[in-house]
Amino acid sequence: MRILTFANQLTLLRILLIPFFAVAVVYGYPGVALATFVTAGVTDLLDGLIARATKQRTNLGAWLDPMADKLLLVTAFIVLTVPGTEVYNRIPLWLTILIISRDVAIVGVVAAVNLASGPRTFHPSVWGKLATATYLLTCSLFILFNYLGRASVVLDLAVWTALVVTLGSGADYARRLRQVISEDR
Repeated sequence: MRILTFANQLTLLRILLIPFFAVAVVYGYPGVALATFVTAGVTDLLDGLIARATKQRTNLGAWLDPMADKLLLVTAFIVLTVPGTEVYNRIPLWLTILIISRDVAIVGVVAAVNLASGPRTFHPSVWGKLATATYLLTCSLFILFNYLGRASVVLDLAVWTALVVTLGSGADYARRLRQVISEDR
């Protein structure tokens, strides 16, 4: 089986688009930022569909796809939050810190569990997928309204929805971790 399938190439394209997206936001090109983010989102949708449809799922893709999602989202949250960037609407700093901290905690705990009790596979949960979708939507809305150059109550709703989903997914991961630990006893 080929490792660098078309689906994996789309995932790599998404990773390569991240710096272009960041530069577009930082230097005040909201149209380019929007187009780049949408293109990255389309590659995210297509890579999974193509891999399943052509039965070309690979271990590389299983690692690359979530990594590409995390890199894109962390970059988007940071450049849409930090002062000094050319954005009309900023994501609140507290939300960005919470979301990134959640991801760092999850990766750290999974690594610790793997080191302590041997390799484990943690399959994505519904809450994790919902969190990723919510974060993509939140960033998309901020990018869109920055492109439009106006504020909207929709952005407030997106922020609070992201908060609720972050807390819910964090609680779900904690519950799942307790199950894994209790299985080891």
